Amino acid sequence: MTSAVLTPWWRHRRPATTVADDDLGSADPTPILDWRHPQVQHLLAAARETTQPGERALLQAAHHLISETVRPVYALNDTQPVSRTLARGVGSCSQRLAVLEAVARAGGSSTRVRGLLVDGSFWYSRFPRLRRLVPDTVLLAWPEFRIGQTWLNVSELYAPLDALSAANPRGFTNTGSQTLFEALASTAVDWDGSTCGSDSCSSFDLSALVREDLGRFSSRDELFAAHGQTLCPPARIIGGALLGRRAAGAADAPS
Repeated sequence: MTSAVLTPWWRHRRPATTVADDDLGSADPTPILDWRHPQVQHLLAAARETTQPGERALLQAAHHLISETVRPVYALNDTQPVSRTLARGVGSCSQRLAVLEAVARAGGSSTRVRGLLVDGSFWYSRFPRLRRLVPDTVLLAWPEFRIGQTWLNVSELYAPLDALSAANPRGFTNTGSQTLFEALASTAVDWDGSTCGSDSCSSFDLSALVREDLGRFSSRDELFAAHGQTLCPPARIIGGALLGRRAAGAADAPS
């Protein structure tokens, strides 16, 4: 089974945004980023209690709290409201990144996302016995945060990519117990090949896995409205029933 069956038919039929990147981004609530909800406000308050003032420090504290309180699972609904993710206490990497975005907006920082179509082979190691069911490409909403007058890629939330790669010589390989969300705190996640030198590319370089860069959107709501989710609704329901209770980072899916 391929993404031709699993992917919504409208996915590549919407025009890409034509708004200049510098004009994108917002701190407004959205159906996904429902930051006015008490669940998000509680997380924002908890993050503020554990760190010094500052937008970046707040996001780092929120990232730690999300890692500790929202258990990673293979959930498939990328448009699930953040408040529901927090209420359930479980979420995929995409859903937990949305929580981080919501906290940023609740704290007054604008956010936006970059749409990346990532080769499905990136997830093969997670599903060796279900490899044929992994879509050809997976749509990833990769957040960016407005800090002062500049945009901060979530890959560099803790430090520039060069510093992260120097501190941890092993890049993220999507194997083992560490998920993509947790990896942000300790290793370089490089979708652009910016850690490559003039002669060779590093182990942190994931750019070869990016099939298409869809550009930037003011919210993940806009991205998914324009391009659909990775899986069509029936596939999300079936896949969610099979994987929704399974901890992310496990080496294999249940047979």
